[in-house]
Amino acid sequence: MESSLAISGLGPYDGEADGMAFARDVRYCVYWNSKARYATVNILELRAITLAKEGKVLLDSLDMEIWEGHVHAIIGPNGAGKSTLANTIMGLSGYRDIAGDIIFDGSSIKTLGVDERARLGLTLVFQEPARFEGLGVAQFILAGAKDKSKKTLDTALEMVGLDPARYSSRAVDKTLSGGERKRIELASIQAMKPRLVMMDEPDSGVDIDSVPYIFEIIKELKREGSTVILITHSPQVLKQADHAFLLCGGRLVDKGPMDAMFDYFNGKCIPCRHIGKPAKEIKL
Repeated sequence: MESSLAISGLGPYDGEADGMAFARDVRYCVYWNSKARYATVNILELRAITLAKEGKVLLDSLDMEIWEGHVHAIIGPNGAGKSTLANTIMGLSGYRDIAGDIIFDGSSIKTLGVDERARLGLTLVFQEPARFEGLGVAQFILAGAKDKSKKTLDTALEMVGLDPARYSSRAVDKTLSGGERKRIELASIQAMKPRLVMMDEPDSGVDIDSVPYIFEIIKELKREGSTVILITHSPQVLKQADHAFLLCGGRLVDKGPMDAMFDYFNGKCIPCRHIGKPAKEIKL
């Protein structure tokens, strides 16, 4: 199993209506609303990403722009392609044979392996935290950290509500509960300070006491300049995002500010009989 152990010069705008207006340099865009405009850098761009397995199209010509320093959410029904997309961005085995391109920080990473992408600052938090028999909590948390000091370890554990005196010497094994393993994995991400982190169902399978710590880590990562992508079915997790994308059948069918996308949890997007085939096209 692969693991995550591992504005300058804006050109003319395309318009001044509320929404997105792109500058001449495709890495930069301007978000307009009635009160202000915000210049944002695209740290990650997906260009016509298509992935098929065994004759089935899992991702279908996806174009997405991920703004640096923001929290994004990817939502949609089961089978929409959310986790598949995260695995593809990370370059996991079985998700490398794609059409289109993945641009990270202005350069293509399509041909790079998982380790190379991780060294650039990408990481993925899996829905089910891994167990590593024989690996200590301290070793796990500090594995990807630049600063491997005791202070870094203690701070990371404290941020997820775990006492360093009790947990630093423990092992990442079956003696830890699912909630403890999730918190320790998030502590490792906080210590790592990645440029972009994808979290697959970050609140899945954890006890209710762990959820506030998960949300605090998301906020702290944003404060420190990391870009966060949340893959979720949860309205509470979506509320942590600035912006969201809706997938259906491997296709992007809507996107917008979190408040607008929240409608999909209130009956706008309903169960259907056309799995993998969105009912209608939505102009993006």
